[in-house]
Amino acid sequence: MTPRQKKDVRPAIELHDPQSIKALTHPARLAVLDELFAGRELTATECAEIVGLSPSAMSYHLRALEKVGIVERADASGDGRQRPWRAAGSKLTVTTDQSLVAFAAGAVVGKTVADRLNQGFARWMERTPTEDPAWRDVGGISSALVWLTHEDAEHVEKIITDLIDEYRGRSATDHPDGARRVRIGLLLYPNDEAQPARDA
Repeated sequence: MTPRQKKDVRPAIELHDPQSIKALTHPARLAVLDELFAGRELTATECAEIVGLSPSAMSYHLRALEKVGIVERADASGDGRQRPWRAAGSKLTVTTDQSLVAFAAGAVVGKTVADRLNQGFARWMERTPTEDPAWRDVGGISSALVWLTHEDAEHVEKIITDLIDEYRGRSATDHPDGARRVRIGLLLYPNDEAQPARDA
């Protein structure tokens, strides 16, 4: 363990059955899960404020996520009147089984996550003229088209996710001075639509 991370010893949550994956297909749920899996513990009212829903509607969504094991109740507050919600594990991954229902649910989740990444990046690009120059230099987007075997792709994905995992566990109250919340998105997929002809 590096000094950069306070290790979350809870296991990762892996979703693979259609019903569990379908629980993620609501954008408000994904927005709240972002906060909970970043280490926050939030009441239903606080979650509702993040996504612009009523507390009762948010409570419904949280209970649905609890039912499939994605979130859980945290310890009660000091006065015992509120029990906030928290992530049920250290991180969340989705892998579909071979059913068409699971593939369809996974596709909806993937599109929703990609849309949120695109929207967030577009908002950052709009404000870059006023951004700290150091953050302007490090922030951005990169893309590469490379030839990989399945084993190569697994290796690349593991290196990147292992590196990101070193920084998991930091929170709004436990991080180095000068740290900001940073969104890191990883897209890795075969792109075979326009393969170049092999050299003769």
